Amino acid sequence: MQRTIVGIDVGSTKICTLVAQVQASGKINILGVGLTASKGLDRGVVVNLDNAVSAIAASVEKAEHLSDYRIVTAFAGVSGRHISSLNSRGVVAINQANHEITRSDVVRAIEAAQAVAIPSQREVIHVIPRAYIVDGHEGIRDPVGMSGFRLEVETHIVTGEAMAIQNLIKSIQKAGVEIDDLVLQPLASGEAVLTAEEKERGVVLVDIGGATTDIAIFIQGGIWHTSVLPVGGDHFTNDLVYVLHTPHNTAEYLKIKYGQAIADAAFEKDSDLIDTETLIIGERQQISCHLLNEVIQARAEQVVELIFNEIQRSGYSGLLQAGVVLTGGSAQIPRFDELMREMLGMPVRIGIPTGLTGLADKLDNPTYATSVGLLRWGNRHGLSTFETAESHSEQDSWGPIYNRLKRWLREFLP
Repeated sequence: MQRTIVGIDVGSTKICTLVAQVQASGKINILGVGLTASKGLDRGVVVNLDNAVSAIAASVEKAEHLSDYRIVTAFAGVSGRHISSLNSRGVVAINQANHEITRSDVVRAIEAAQAVAIPSQREVIHVIPRAYIVDGHEGIRDPVGMSGFRLEVETHIVTGEAMAIQNLIKSIQKAGVEIDDLVLQPLASGEAVLTAEEKERGVVLVDIGGATTDIAIFIQGGIWHTSVLPVGGDHFTNDLVYVLHTPHNTAEYLKIKYGQAIADAAFEKDSDLIDTETLIIGERQQISCHLLNEVIQARAEQVVELIFNEIQRSGYSGLLQAGVVLTGGSAQIPRFDELMREMLGMPVRIGIPTGLTGLADKLDNPTYATSVGLLRWGNRHGLSTFETAESHSEQDSWGPIYNRLKRWLREFLP
């Protein structure tokens, strides 16, 4: 049986809506792509509701037109400077006479792990079990059916500011779409570009978006650490505007056309001049490629230093045998992966979504890791949307409560 999944990536620079048909084998066929410039958002947070709704609606409309499918529900990505996370452990006693662990015991353990002090203005987005411990025996992936007296669970809890989350939800709903689930963007990106082996050996996913850099550390197959850094591709562009005294659109073009993350004098000469605009209308200037790339390298080095500090802060730097997978729009800056490899002293590769059919050629780019990952997350963890219109009737009647119940049940049960 085929089913249709929709993902909406609401980013600071772009909004991407994907419609995909998923076969029983898990193969994903892209039916529609809706890409629009982002409006009304700043570093992942809605700052102008009307503009955000307009941009999301335009993206949805484009995807509907290409796919000939009416979008009613979707999996949506969430990120931004307001995201934070923590690890917590829950412990329960097994009460059954035969001491067999049931799913209700797992739910009780996860509920116990949530008994941590979370400020009232914050909302839980994910409660993800990392591993289970039965009578002191660690590293258990699924304890259901095992026997024991004591069950412990290690969880990774992701929270965000309640108002920021509600404004994102409201923006998508006002665009005519109910939310199947909110998914932390680096988790979604990990679904698209990481292998099971990398997650098992220990890997850092680095997703550099327009205004933020999302970091997720996977070890032993699960998520162990997440964070959001308040720096992204827009900062590279803004640096060029400041140093080169050129308009923002021109600086963005120069970054994409001529930029690289390592300013190498052996290949760049001051005679390699670029004729471009200045901030004064009608006036032009010439700049050297080397100066352009010196500006980009300075910012790239700062970003890598922030990533290094976050890895050290996590406490897991010695467990990352698979190194770093770099994705997001700024992963396309030439030699960024080389610079990161030199500074971090670990393997680095660029993560590009693969294994798609249909309109897949439009998505063969690290920029779309989150968008594709939302589809894979929905396929693996969610109750995806079936193609018949009747499948939406139950959701329309009590959508928000139904969606929240689905999300909690999926995350409680392994």
